Amino acid sequence: MNEQIKVTSPLLPDLNDFNEILKDIWDSKWITNNGKYHQMLENALCEYLKVPYISLFTNGTLPLITALQALRINGEVITTPYSFVATTHSLWWNGIRPVFVDIEPQTCNIDPNKIEAAITPRTTAIMPVHCYGYPCDTKGIQEIADKYGLKVIYDAAHAFGVEKEGQSILLDGDMSTLSFHATKVFNTVEGGALICHDLETKKRIDYLKNFGFAGETEVIAPGINSKMDEVRSAYGLLNLKQIDNAILARQIVAKQYREALSEIKGISYLDDIIGVRSNYSYFPIFIDAEQYGMTRDELYFKMQEKNVFGRRYFYPLISTFSTYRGLKSASSDNLLIANRISKEVICLPMHHQLSNEDIKRVIDCIKK
Repeated sequence: MNEQIKVTSPLLPDLNDFNEILKDIWDSKWITNNGKYHQMLENALCEYLKVPYISLFTNGTLPLITALQALRINGEVITTPYSFVATTHSLWWNGIRPVFVDIEPQTCNIDPNKIEAAITPRTTAIMPVHCYGYPCDTKGIQEIADKYGLKVIYDAAHAFGVEKEGQSILLDGDMSTLSFHATKVFNTVEGGALICHDLETKKRIDYLKNFGFAGETEVIAPGINSKMDEVRSAYGLLNLKQIDNAILARQIVAKQYREALSEIKGISYLDDIIGVRSNYSYFPIFIDAEQYGMTRDELYFKMQEKNVFGRRYFYPLISTFSTYRGLKSASSDNLLIANRISKEVICLPMHHQLSNEDIKRVIDCIKK
């Protein structure tokens, strides 16, 4: 039996280098609460990502929850059903009603042309997702937000290092969030970050992620504990040194996939966008069952029989889960494109350690 080819593999720092830093952390006995490695990683990420202010978190969901708190969002927030559940769960935990709108087929991102019709007097913000790391139509979204006085929080969990015309897409909107989960291009095992534009907002975020403490005896906000510790901060610093090589390796994989799959009838995929520096975080393909001769699920399970494990990102849609399916905006008639794509998509194995033989096995599964 051939070895398993998994959909992802974590980027890991050199163990010897990590052990050296661990010894320093052990010697210092400072393992959390804004230690030196936490501060070093925040500074290094600001420089690498070309953003002014960043706050580290212990996972990628808490920055979403905290962004909503920091901007005092309530009522209704317009978002996409085509994402990981953390996007809308963050709204639910803040007592906010998600309002779903459909997506664009060419990027799988929220369709700006559908947003305006979903705005009500209770709407306070828009929460788009840069799906698969492909930038949303940030200009179109911002024009709508400005017109109606809405905040914009981008779930940029997939978009580490992505730039458009030389500028980080993390600068768009009022805030952007990142996930540093082990499955992401850049990881700290578990982790995340919140990007903002000014120092006062950064201070408020940092209060909120540390119980609201502004000093030893002063609590100024009902915060929670979501700080990143020193061990994962150090791990992240080491991974940052090799992230460019990892992204380059992913780019080579994407090129090979595109060259091989372009000739297969019934299989489509997303292309690079001119002017966008991609991170190649995912490689989704879309199966037209009539043309291909096999449904998405038939191919998905046939790949597993060959020990090739993709993922149906994103299926089912968030709007179909029990928490959300009762919402008026969750109607399948309202989400025609998202429903169709969710039933066509398979994300192929995509990571920095895929060999040419691995890629050939993946492609052979699809060709056969």
